[in-house]
Amino acid sequence: VVNALSSDLKMTIHRNGETFFQEFSKGIPKGILESIGKTKDTGTTIEFLPDDTIFETSEFSFETLSKRFREVAYLNPKITIELKDERDDRVEIYHFEGGISQFITDLNKGIAITKPISFNVEAEGIEADIALLYNDTYAEKTQSFVNNIRTVDGGTHESGFKAGLTRSIVKYIKENANAREKDTKISGDDVREGLIAVISVKVPEPQFEGQTKEKLGNTYIKGEVYRATVNYLTKYFEENPIEAKAIVQKVLLAAKSREAARKA
Repeated sequence: VVNALSSDLKMTIHRNGETFFQEFSKGIPKGILESIGKTKDTGTTIEFLPDDTIFETSEFSFETLSKRFREVAYLNPKITIELKDERDDRVEIYHFEGGISQFITDLNKGIAITKPISFNVEAEGIEADIALLYNDTYAEKTQSFVNNIRTVDGGTHESGFKAGLTRSIVKYIKENANAREKDTKISGDDVREGLIAVISVKVPEPQFEGQTKEKLGNTYIKGEVYRATVNYLTKYFEENPIEAKAIVQKVLLAAKSREAARKA
């Protein structure tokens, strides 16, 4: 797609001890793929210019690229991305050892009432990385990704996590709260008040709803993420009662406020 939408594209590949090169114009090869020398390097370099006969504007936005590269660096903590703008000599380097735990910490604009909670699970050919924390605000910030693509409208991975989170907290309240608190009706909205979460899944054959890939549709992923979330958080709450109590108090307060507002 990038090649088809570029007025000019140059491809340099370092592989098997050789350097290969090919150039295209509007997606059409200018010549064959040819070896141009020996190398000990590996990797591929793509240089391209947007076709201004297709795009209304072919100017690159530093802010748009910066936001995207920052996301990718959070989701893949082993890589380093350097963004260099030669128009004004701006350079930014993105590398986050803390991964998505650091991502949710940086997303937090309130006062955190829990430490970041993160876990990884591999099942049924998928890999899921999940991180969450709670702060003292009333808003929810949840971001989900599939194969590093942001799913703005969520999907089965996000709904599986949210259902698992609700189940884990309701279960903990029923097993550990006092009689009066156990009778409080908890909704999913109560559980997500003050929540900051990032869900990143790697799926071999993702099925998206719509061409823009904004919502994941694979049904089996919901069950896998749900089970992983319940299993991990149930154990985590048992081993970290102070953190669990802080979350429970936050959720119960949200539930009571919602009920009071309904009665009013």
